[in-house]
Amino acid sequence: MSYLNILQLIGGLSLFLFGMQLLSDGLTTVSGGRMEQLLGRFCSTKTKGVLLGTAVTGVIQSSSATTVMVVALVNSGVMLLRQAVPVIMGANIGTTVTGWLLSMTSISGSGIFINLLKPSSWTPILALVGIIMLFKAKTEVKKYKAYALLGFAVLMFGMDVMSSALAPLQHEPGFIDLFRKFSNPLLGVLVGALTTALIQSSSASVGILMALSSTGVIPFAAALPIIMGQNIGTCITAVLASIGTNRNAKRVAVVHLSFNIIGTLVFMLLFYIIHAVRPFPFMDNTVTPLILAIVHTTFNVFSSAILLPFSEQLIKLSKKIVPTRESELEELEEDIQLKLLDPRFLDRPAFALEQASNVSYSMLEIANNGMNLALDLLNSFSEEGYNCVEKWERQVDKYEDALSEYLIKISSGKLDERGSQKLTILMHAINDIERISDHSINLSDLARKNEGKVAEFSPQAKEEINVYTSAVREILQRTLVAFENLDAGLAFTIEPLEDRIDELNKKFTSKHIERLKEGSCNIEHGYILNEVYNVLERVADHCSNIGIYIMQYQQDDSLRVHDYAHSLDRSDDEYEKIYQHYVSKYPIENGQFSNGESTVSVIEVLAE
Repeated sequence: MSYLNILQLIGGLSLFLFGMQLLSDGLTTVSGGRMEQLLGRFCSTKTKGVLLGTAVTGVIQSSSATTVMVVALVNSGVMLLRQAVPVIMGANIGTTVTGWLLSMTSISGSGIFINLLKPSSWTPILALVGIIMLFKAKTEVKKYKAYALLGFAVLMFGMDVMSSALAPLQHEPGFIDLFRKFSNPLLGVLVGALTTALIQSSSASVGILMALSSTGVIPFAAALPIIMGQNIGTCITAVLASIGTNRNAKRVAVVHLSFNIIGTLVFMLLFYIIHAVRPFPFMDNTVTPLILAIVHTTFNVFSSAILLPFSEQLIKLSKKIVPTRESELEELEEDIQLKLLDPRFLDRPAFALEQASNVSYSMLEIANNGMNLALDLLNSFSEEGYNCVEKWERQVDKYEDALSEYLIKISSGKLDERGSQKLTILMHAINDIERISDHSINLSDLARKNEGKVAEFSPQAKEEINVYTSAVREILQRTLVAFENLDAGLAFTIEPLEDRIDELNKKFTSKHIERLKEGSCNIEHGYILNEVYNVLERVADHCSNIGIYIMQYQQDDSLRVHDYAHSLDRSDDEYEKIYQHYVSKYPIENGQFSNGESTVSVIEVLAE
C-alpha cells in the first residue's frame, strides 16, 4: 500500500464521516423536533416502542443520537424507563438501515438496470440536485434538505474512495494475517467495540468494515465478532450522555449496554455451539458489504426478539446496578418541570424549543394561580395564602432564570424561520409572565394592608371591585389557554377584553375619586383601592402583550408589540362584536353586573 493510497484512505474516511454527520444533521433539522416528540408521546406498548425506535433511527440515521435523546427524555421525566427499553432495542435495528444503503456500493454487473443501481451512477445526480437546492434555498428547512442530499452523496463518494484506497491491501500478506487473527471471537469483539467507541457511531464503524471487506480478504469468521463488538462499542455514547443525569437516565445507559452485551453473548454462544456440532462451510469465505448488512440486521433483530419479553428483567438489573436513593423521592415538582430544559436536548434545537415552550406554559400557569389567589386575598386575607403567593412568585422567578439561559443557548442552534419566531415569542413572553407574578405579590401586599376588609368599602366600590376582578380573572384564563397551543383565534379575543378593562379602570378610578370627595369612602381605603386598580390594569396589559405575541407568530408579523396593538382594526365587525360582548358582561354602571358564569361565550358571539 503506497503513500498515495494512505492519503486517499484518509481523505475518503474524512468524507465518509463528514457526509454521515451532514446527512444526520440535515434529516434531524428537517424533522423539526417531530422525531423526538414522537419518542416522548407514543410508546404505550413494547411493540410500538420497538417500531418507533426503528423508524426514528432509520430517519435520523444515528442510533447514538436516538439513545442520547432517550437518556435526556427519561432524565427530564418526559419518558418512563419502561418505555425507553423497547425504543433502545428498536434503535439497534434502525441503525442497520445505513448498512443496507452502504452495501449498494458492492453491486456488480454490466446490465443497464444493474448500473443504474450502483451509487456511482446516481449519487452525482443527487449531489447536483442538492447543490441546486442549496443555492436556491430561501428558508432554513430547504437548506437542510439540500444538506441531507449532499451529505448522502458525500457519504457514498467517501465510501468509494476508501474502497479504492484499500484495494491494494488484498495482496498484502500482513493485512490478510491480521484479519485471520480476528477470527478469535474475543479479539474480534474487542476490536469492534474499541473502534466503535472511539468514533462513537456503529453506522460509521460498519461502513469502515464494509470498505475493508471490498478488498475481498476478510473472512466471515473475523467479520462476525467484529460486528458483535461494534454493537457493544456504540453504547459508549449513551454512557457518556448519562453523566450528570438522574438515576433513571443512568439506568437507560445501563439497559443499553446490558442489552447489547447479553444479546452478543447469547447470539455468539448459540452460533459457535452449532458451529462446533455441525461446522458452517462459509466461515472461511470472504464477506461482501451485502453479507455484512445481512449479518448486522440479523443480529439486531435476533437480540431484540429474544430480549424484548425480558425488558422488565433488564430494568430490574439496571436498578440493582444503579439503586434508588431516598433523596430522589423528595424531589420538588418544580424541579421536575425544570428538568425538561435538559442541555442534551440542545443538540436538537427544535425539540429543545418545544420543551422550553412547555415549561413556559407551566410558568404562566403558576403565575395565574398566584394572581387568582392574590385576588381572593382581597376579600379574605390569610398569612397562609400570602405565603403561598410568595412561594409561587419565587418559583416563577426560578423558571424565568432557567428559561432565559436555556433559550439563549437554543438561539445559537439551527432553527428554521418559524422556530426562530417562536423563540422570540417565548423570550418576550416569559418577561411578561414574570411581571404578572410580581403583581400578584404587589396585590397581596395591598390585601395585607387592608386585611381583607373589602366588606368595609362602600357598596359601589365593592361592586366595582367585583366587576374589575372578574374581568381580570377572565383575561388571565384566556391568555393561559391561548398560550398553551399558541391559538391566534383565542388570542384575538384578549385585546378587546383588555380595551374594556382599560375603560373600566378609567371610569372606576374617576368614580372612586368622586366618592372620596363626597366622603363616602375613607382616605385609607381609598388609597388601597386606587393601587389595586393600577395593579389590575398592568396585569391586563401584560396579558395583552402575550396575546399579541401569539397573533404576530401566527400572522408572521414583525411589528413591535405597541405598534401591532395600535395597528389592530378596532372598527372591524368581528372585533366590535367581541368588545360589545365584554361591555355587556362587565358593565360600568352599578347594579348591572352578575357575578355568576356568563351564559354567552365569545365563540357564540362570533357565530352570530
